[in-house]
Amino acid sequence: RVGFANEAPFGFATPDGKLTGEAPEVAKAVLARMGIDEVDGVLTEFGSLIPGLKAGRFDLIAAGMFVNPARCGEIAFSEPSYGIGQALLVPAGNPNGIADYASIKDNPDLKLAVMAGAVEAGYASDAGVATEQVVSLPDQSSLVAAVQAGRADAAALTALSIADMAKKAEGVESTTPFGEVAGKSVKGHGAFGFRKEDTDLLEAFNAELTAFLGTPEHFALVEPLGFGADYLPNLTTAELCAAQ
Repeated sequence: RVGFANEAPFGFATPDGKLTGEAPEVAKAVLARMGIDEVDGVLTEFGSLIPGLKAGRFDLIAAGMFVNPARCGEIAFSEPSYGIGQALLVPAGNPNGIADYASIKDNPDLKLAVMAGAVEAGYASDAGVATEQVVSLPDQSSLVAAVQAGRADAAALTALSIADMAKKAEGVESTTPFGEVAGKSVKGHGAFGFRKEDTDLLEAFNAELTAFLGTPEHFALVEPLGFGADYLPNLTTAELCAAQ
């Protein structure tokens, strides 16, 4: 059983209930190499993925979750399966001329929507965005609706998620992706989450994952979802967990 948060293109359910996305597809391929062919998805709000894993609701997180030191303190991570920057969802035509988090900071009248439990609230804080400018919402559809309705002037997620949201929703568009906030890299690296005690499972998963990444089979799975050679990771989990 794998936990996912319905965040396209990282992990989501199709209208007919099929579990797909970069993380579930890679997880299914890796688990098949381990002799595990049946994989059930457990839909969970992003902010509840780590508590759900620790409570035993599922055996791993397949949601494209970024590796960072705080999360490394709670759970164990596989090696990353991708690395990616940030973008903002804004109203069509970008009437406020928003480019990045600094644009929000520089205009105290603007509101920024972020997904509860995701890294973007921290990026906003690092950029100097005031707490009262930030609106925390549970999922992607809430972010889109907030921008469409004018309850938020922008919404923040990874560049791929924002591009996917802009493609599917009316009246919104993506800013140009960016890789730095307040002089620091915000290229996030997504990996699979495991309970700290499940060391044998993690070790076996990592062995097959690292052999799989970058192969033609891997690219055939993830390129239709917007991933490819440009999104291969360039940092290890050990480096990400030790980051300042």
